[in-house]
Amino acid sequence: MRNALAHAGKQGRRVVAAFIGTAFAQDDATAARAQWRQVADQLRPKVGKLAALMDEAEDDVLAFMSFPAAHRAKLHSTNPIERLNGEIKRRTEVVGIFPNEDAITRLIGAILMETNDEWAVQRGRYMTLETIAAVSDDPTIMLQTAAA
Repeated sequence: MRNALAHAGKQGRRVVAAFIGTAFAQDDATAARAQWRQVADQLRPKVGKLAALMDEAEDDVLAFMSFPAAHRAKLHSTNPIERLNGEIKRRTEVVGIFPNEDAITRLIGAILMETNDEWAVQRGRYMTLETIAAVSDDPTIMLQTAAA
């Protein structure tokens, strides 16, 4: 969205943001793609660079629409990964100097395992194996949910 608004100019940012937002409000991926293309076509005469950017970014921006509706709200935000990166940074700064690369790997691995455990316990906050199994082709995920 930031890249798109950079092409919109100061005066047109609100209108462009509202136009682009209509694609995200659609119920399914097909409708979202159709709306995305319609918005790009409407913007093409006045803001050609923005329309070209939208054409290039369509697949990346609308990839989350292929997931079930319940997962979309959790996928559209980068907050969980930013929080994880912040925690890794905080914990590594506490140590300061590591004796070797293996020590860093062990610490970050422990942080990742701890975060995974927290996410597994907080059922409503993040996607669980049970909710993601329906859209996964990974047989290990399917086997774990079948055994549970």
